[in-house]
Amino acid sequence: MKVADCCDLIRQRYAEIGSGEQGYIPAAIHCALNTLNDVAQDPSISQSRRDQAAFAAANLLISDHED
Repeated sequence: MKVADCCDLIRQRYAEIGSGEQGYIPAAIHCALNTLNDVAQDPSISQSRRDQAAFAAANLLISDHED
């Protein structure tokens, strides 16, 4: 996926990180996994979104990519 394919909010944060306005996190996979875990366990979020977050997190964990 390219930045241009992402939603406005992601493109905005990308620009903020690139400009130095927001901090860059070198351990991006770890950051993403923490966020997906938070979504997956939050009962205020719809079950379908929680399932999507859990599936994405599980795929990141099982992939051979290391952060």
